[in-house]
Amino acid sequence: MTTAGPDDGVTEGTDRRAPMFDRDMVLDQLGGWRGMVDATLPTVAFVVANGIDGLRTGIWAAVGAALVVFLLRVVRRQSIQQAVSGLFAVGVAVAIASVSGQARDYFVLGIVRSLAVGVVLLGSIPFRWPLVGVAAEFLAPSHVGSLAGRTRPWERSRRPVDAEAAEPAVAATEPGRHWRDDPRLLRAYAWLTVLWAASFFLRAGVQWIYYLADDVELLGTFSVLLGLPLTAVVLLGTLWVVARLHRHRTSAEDGPAG
Repeated sequence: MTTAGPDDGVTEGTDRRAPMFDRDMVLDQLGGWRGMVDATLPTVAFVVANGIDGLRTGIWAAVGAALVVFLLRVVRRQSIQQAVSGLFAVGVAVAIASVSGQARDYFVLGIVRSLAVGVVLLGSIPFRWPLVGVAAEFLAPSHVGSLAGRTRPWERSRRPVDAEAAEPAVAATEPGRHWRDDPRLLRAYAWLTVLWAASFFLRAGVQWIYYLADDVELLGTFSVLLGLPLTAVVLLGTLWVVARLHRHRTSAEDGPAG
């Protein structure tokens, strides 16, 4: 029996039996920390300006902040997807507040959106497709097999020719289970999905209390506090758990040496 050498197509960084979980890559796919901060600026601008000079000034401040975020991303040649969606959301929010004439209605869209996201997240669990797992496995697959075993287009240029030739044999001899067939992964992703749903329900519930009280300052304050800071805590916890799950899956599929 021959032992695979360094030139046999199985090299460090290309072995599909050791899928890597890159936290930085995941954050980049989600827009990064800068994108999360940018998303809060229109709300901060609205609350401050509304408190100083009323609803109309608050509306213009929110729209102005959203436009500045959009233009800065264009100038920096960064992805504008989040900026465009944020600009659209701000447009809808200020339109609702402008029509009703009440500053608190600026937050109606966010409250409804948080409730809807929470319901969708919880609803995915009984179908055994917890959405946190769907997102995590899309961004960084932990399994090996027909889906993860295919060479991705951006990897082909980095893989040696011998690795391309050896690929069918590796895929055939080392099939892996889909993540939904792994009870440990499925259970963990379900609980993470519950955690994310709870964060959205908490955000909507607290905002609803201050919406009914017509306290725009506290409504805006908790909109920000339960936005980026809460999301950051939940996201960091999720990344930590997912990284541990991936390490467990990798070691289990590699098996004991020898």
